Amino acid sequence: MTVTAQPKASHFINGSYIEDKAGTPIPVIYPATGAQIATVHAATPAIIEQALQGARAAQAAWAKCSGTERGRVLRRAADIIRAHNRQMSELETLDTGKPLQETLVADASSAADALEYFGGLAGSLTGDHIPLGQDWAYTIREPLGVCVGIGAWNYPTQIACWKAAPALACGNSMVFKPSETTPLCALRVAEILIEAGAPAGLFNVVQGAGDVGAQLVTDPRVAKVSLTGSVPTGRKVYAAAAAEMKHVTMELGGKSPLIVFEDADLEDAIGGAILGNFYSSGQVCSNGTRVFVHKRLKEAFLGRLAERLKDVRIGDPLDETTNFGPMTSAAQLDIVKGYIATGQREGARLVAGGRYPEGPGFWIEPTVFADVTDDMTIAREEIFGAVMCVLDFEEEDDVIARANATQYGLSAGVFTRDLSRAHRVIARLEAGTCFINSYNDAPVEMPFGGVKMSGVGRENATAAIQHYSQLKSVYVRMGRVEAPF
Repeated sequence: MTVTAQPKASHFINGSYIEDKAGTPIPVIYPATGAQIATVHAATPAIIEQALQGARAAQAAWAKCSGTERGRVLRRAADIIRAHNRQMSELETLDTGKPLQETLVADASSAADALEYFGGLAGSLTGDHIPLGQDWAYTIREPLGVCVGIGAWNYPTQIACWKAAPALACGNSMVFKPSETTPLCALRVAEILIEAGAPAGLFNVVQGAGDVGAQLVTDPRVAKVSLTGSVPTGRKVYAAAAAEMKHVTMELGGKSPLIVFEDADLEDAIGGAILGNFYSSGQVCSNGTRVFVHKRLKEAFLGRLAERLKDVRIGDPLDETTNFGPMTSAAQLDIVKGYIATGQREGARLVAGGRYPEGPGFWIEPTVFADVTDDMTIAREEIFGAVMCVLDFEEEDDVIARANATQYGLSAGVFTRDLSRAHRVIARLEAGTCFINSYNDAPVEMPFGGVKMSGVGRENATAAIQHYSQLKSVYVRMGRVEAPF
């Protein structure tokens, strides 16, 4: 079967698709087969200029709308996405290779949740009245202006809306650059926003690699940069934005700990470990890839995990019975292969997977290493693939210290029936997004983000509003002004 997904044009600017074939061609590869299904072109300086001009003009008018008016547009966009969930889920599957079984419930629907949530919040974004005796003060919550969103390739639809929804709710406009690996889904989001009544230029999509992102980040018209990506990329973008005092949100990588105590429910703990390592073929920044299992439970954990991995169904991602898809790109597959070889070379015990299904596409089996030690490469570096590292522990204080011994701090999880211990341990773990007897839940109502090298700022929930708006304080004197002369 020949699969195609060619968009109408490479970019979406000022309410319509725009093409400029002078830009570098970017092949769009379907990860399940390795076949090229589309081509887009990187944004030229002329395209970038159009996008920024359009965003600046649209933002000025959009900011004058009431929050309720802005929210109405966002909520309509959420309704349209839900009405076209299957179409958008299929596009996400073509873009990323994730199984349709997954994208139907986790990708476009999450994007719609963000638009609905922030659409509902938009009308409530007010300032405060501050009584000061006879005098008083008040605050005004103002938009920042033109925002730039830079997306990652693992959740292209979701990330576009996680950034756009709070930005637009606050009265900003956005120029969004998706990952060059997954350029298709954000174009559809832009189209839907126009259909929902957003003004032309409010949400623009331009394609390209790091050089296009750099031009956007450093443009003086841009007030805010929100990036989802790796720590090395985050360092560069953060530095460039800081040079001009731009607002930033950095949602970066992780090497998160998942701690399974001896009293944990075995099935739930294994379910959490599967969600925290093999969902989206392991390509999730918050994944709990260092699974610390108490020695008393270790062999039972590994044995039952091996049994449950027999239910993995690798196959055509567009077949809804498939529950495990390919890596998103050949380059990422090569990175994961390198880590698996390193794990074996450094002495970790391969207990499941580690093989690569024959045929076209970028496939790997879910892989589990046991007897992993803290100093091994696979326990220290983010793999971003379907590789679980199981480590032993006995004492609570020891496992907390080891869990925190990393430059990252995105997520952490604890499985135990002892809720006092659960809250005690979570309080000591150095991570921004944590889970008790669960893993990788990401409702829009809950803030998401990390500490240490895993980033700054928060996405989702009311916390995101703080990162897409600024306060103006106004002091009002009701009496006469007294001065020394």
